[in-house]
Amino acid sequence: MAPPVGARPGWSRRAQYGLFFSFLATIAGVLIGLFLLGLSIVAPHAYAGVRGATLDVTAPVTGALRQATTTVTGLASGAGNYWDAARQNGDLKRQQLALRQQIIQARAILNENVQLKAALQLREKAPTAVASGRIVGSSYESQRRYAVISAGSGDGVVAGMPVRSPAGLVGRVVDIGATASRVLLISDRSNVVPTRLLRGGQAVISTGRGDGTVDLRPLEVGRNPFKRGDIVVTSGTGGLYPPGVPVGRVVRLDDDGAIALPMADPADVSFAIVEQPYEEAALPMADQPPAEQR
Repeated sequence: MAPPVGARPGWSRRAQYGLFFSFLATIAGVLIGLFLLGLSIVAPHAYAGVRGATLDVTAPVTGALRQATTTVTGLASGAGNYWDAARQNGDLKRQQLALRQQIIQARAILNENVQLKAALQLREKAPTAVASGRIVGSSYESQRRYAVISAGSGDGVVAGMPVRSPAGLVGRVVDIGATASRVLLISDRSNVVPTRLLRGGQAVISTGRGDGTVDLRPLEVGRNPFKRGDIVVTSGTGGLYPPGVPVGRVVRLDDDGAIALPMADPADVSFAIVEQPYEEAALPMADQPPAEQR
């Protein structure tokens, strides 16, 4: 049979002692309360002294408890401020990243607008311009260097016509479609461009190296006329390319020549124009396919 709920204290001596001392504490509290009440009525001044003594005893305890409460509150508030600062820092980083992306896009748009404006000005100044278009692709890994321009036979483009950009000579058209054309870049091994040294006007032959650079060789054998930073431009010899178009800038000297980077890099150029040959008689010769294709 289960013991009754709330068994009497007589079952445990400890419970009896606890109950007894509870009664004593209650009676003592009542007596002390009555004493203090009577003291406050009969002797207010003495009661004020008792209150002061009680205040002196409880003040340190109250101060300690208050300091502990303030410390706990400060820790909680500091932790909240820390997490809030971390959240604000994350928000600022995301905003900074978004602003940086917007700045990059704005710079790209500005750069494209500058190139487009330069190409339009170039077409206005060039009386033999046939068509203009965007360079939509170029080869990098292959030794054959080509670019594709968004202008074709429907725009009047014919195979053999020179292609240039505001930065300099790009190459010549070798294949044409209705709306696009393939351009043989000046850095291709089969592309030979008659040029001259801008400093002094010495005749130079520019030949593509197939690695994005061009090889420069003077016609006069015996001394190397090149210096780092020299600019070579088309000479007009052969009648295909007009004279004075920038071709390349010397970046390294060789034993009897130099290596140059094209002034018009398809990776950096967005727009180009197709021109008539400098001399009309040069177009049938330009229409011949490269030696490696024949």
